Amino acid sequence: MDYHTEKISNILTCLCLTTLLMLAPAVLCTRQHRFDSPKRSLLANEQDLVTNLPGQPDVSFRHYAGYVPVDESNGRAMFYWFFEAMDLPKEKPLVLWLNGGPGCSSVGYGATQEIGPFLVDTNGNGLNFNPYAWNKEANMLFLESPVGVGFSYSNTSSDYQKLGDDFTARDAYTFLCNWFEKFPEHKESTFYIAGESYAGKYVPELAEVVYDNNNKKNGSSLHINLKGILLGNPETSDAEDWRGWVDYAWSHAVISDETHRIITRTCNFSSDNTWSNDECNEAVAEVLKQYHEIDIYSIYTSVCIGDSARSSYFDSALFKTNSHISSKRMPPRLMGGYDPCLDDYARVFYNRADVQKSLHASDGVNLKNWSICNMEIFNNWTGSKPSVLPIYEKLIAGGLRIWVYSGDTDGRVPVLATRYSLSALELPIKTAWRPWYHEKQVSGWLQEYEGLTFATFRGAGHAVPCFKPSSSLAFFSAFLSGVPPPPSR
Repeated sequence: MDYHTEKISNILTCLCLTTLLMLAPAVLCTRQHRFDSPKRSLLANEQDLVTNLPGQPDVSFRHYAGYVPVDESNGRAMFYWFFEAMDLPKEKPLVLWLNGGPGCSSVGYGATQEIGPFLVDTNGNGLNFNPYAWNKEANMLFLESPVGVGFSYSNTSSDYQKLGDDFTARDAYTFLCNWFEKFPEHKESTFYIAGESYAGKYVPELAEVVYDNNNKKNGSSLHINLKGILLGNPETSDAEDWRGWVDYAWSHAVISDETHRIITRTCNFSSDNTWSNDECNEAVAEVLKQYHEIDIYSIYTSVCIGDSARSSYFDSALFKTNSHISSKRMPPRLMGGYDPCLDDYARVFYNRADVQKSLHASDGVNLKNWSICNMEIFNNWTGSKPSVLPIYEKLIAGGLRIWVYSGDTDGRVPVLATRYSLSALELPIKTAWRPWYHEKQVSGWLQEYEGLTFATFRGAGHAVPCFKPSSSLAFFSAFLSGVPPPPSR
């Protein structure tokens, strides 16, 4: 297959494997579960072994799914899906993967669209084997976070009013502590946290909680062998992210010179008063309007003509009106999900009673309200940190590995936004900007700083592994080894 044919094939594969399921209204998890007791939930992990997943290809590795309690008094539990490495799982590192939103499922996106070993087919009836699954290199743990996302739930309705960055990080840490009790053989494993989009906030925030607890002098906390974090097209620092978002739209001919000049003149994204400026708001609304015409997550690929889910998604989640911005005195929130096409397949698959039973997700009762993104969580999110750069500095000082990558055709969290954010750290440059290669082709560009590595993926949209599955697996392998990908053919 020649390069151009492979490129077209990758784009078509991406469009066939990614989605944003918004046709059904989001429902908070108000269902009542019999909350697992400590005795049941922390028994040997074999209770969670998945043995009869419908449509699963034959594989030699084991995988587990189920619930881990995080607050027994409130009846709060989080759903996970864990895939052992394809070979030598006891010797391979453990990687936790988080998707963002906030409110989107790591099972629906990461596990079965991007980097997991099973990809749900386009009619929701079966699974296809992913030859570029990341569990070739590591044990992969996918978490539906926070509660209210996917199968994760709370029996206390007030919990859903508290969801924000800090709440999510605390619950994710509690999940990890209890998960390691369920899988004690991984307590000593080298551990990394990875994710994309709004997980650009989740991942460093959770890493900080782990880091702080590891360094408590009383020694009462579980020591998690955290070695680093990996972030893809991540929300990082609001002021720099907004400026990069606008500049990228202008530099890629999505908006006019006039709109860009107005924003440059009237918007100070570092100011708390930005969103009370009507002229700035109107110009930002114009950017949103133009992105409404294309796929913001992959600006050079086609949209699904006549797709009703895409229309309702953009209207409710992306294309916020000027009055909304002004009345809230805050920036419009942009959903960090993906894809206008094929919006039913994961919803169909995960709402099947036999699938839920095999994943230990329903206690024998068919749940019919699984959705890939929970819009109530998205719209009611509280306590989002304006910047995680101070956490970067803390983790770098602590010797943790930080790699950041950007698909360069993403308009949602564009490469310019990430470059502006990382530049604000003012880190010394260790290795100058250079191309990096995979299969004798330039996959992107890379620069090493003291304490951080940044790379681009040429021609990839928001969910990089979807567009560039082979090169993203090679990049992931390089991250785990701590050795940057090759600088030549």
